[in-house]
Amino acid sequence: MKQYIDTVKIKLDQLQEQHYILQTVAALIADKLSKGHATFSFGASHAGIITEELTYRAGGLATFNPIFTPALALDVKPVTLTSRFELVEGFGCQLINSSPLGSGDVILVHSVSGRNPIVLDVALTAKEKGATVIAITSMETARQITSKHTSGKLLHEVADFVIDNAGDYGDASVKIEGLAQKVAPTSTVIGAAIANSLVASVAEKLLEMGVTPPVLASANLDGNDRINSNIFELYKSQIHYL
Repeated sequence: MKQYIDTVKIKLDQLQEQHYILQTVAALIADKLSKGHATFSFGASHAGIITEELTYRAGGLATFNPIFTPALALDVKPVTLTSRFELVEGFGCQLINSSPLGSGDVILVHSVSGRNPIVLDVALTAKEKGATVIAITSMETARQITSKHTSGKLLHEVADFVIDNAGDYGDASVKIEGLAQKVAPTSTVIGAAIANSLVASVAEKLLEMGVTPPVLASANLDGNDRINSNIFELYKSQIHYL
């Protein structure tokens, strides 16, 4: 337990080394939002947890739009189907083409390996539509694997901007004597830290631009319904999940 917590602390500290790219991405998102463009997020199965974190979240930006599909949700049975669906080439193209994502928009794509057809198709199709692709991925893993997509590319090779989640090869981070495989992945906690760091920085940059950021207030506190309703009305052209 201590080793895992210490590992997470180290990886969080390593995010400071990516200050420039995080600030650059935040500035891009703020600029796009101020100009009326939309921001999307995608991840398959567990990687999709980061999209859930960004969607309709107290303290989060109302303008993050999820790209979800039941085929990649972990309540599908058998759950192993999610791994098979990630390998179906063309599926990600259909997801993007059936979404409202368009030219000038931004999409955040989270994948630890960045090797499966689903994320390559999502990223490549989004770029074809004129969107900017931001990848959150593990560069340590990427250096040791090959693509499963016909392009031969990995996610970090096709994205416009890349944020390294500092994940270990294979994501799990703790070695226990007597057990062959490592335990305790870090991509969710680090991915959520990256996502919320971007949210905070985007909000700050919007304020610097004279724009009130569309930060949702907790629906569990009295009086906040009015705040959120006003945000939904003001940004209705950039919010596609209502």
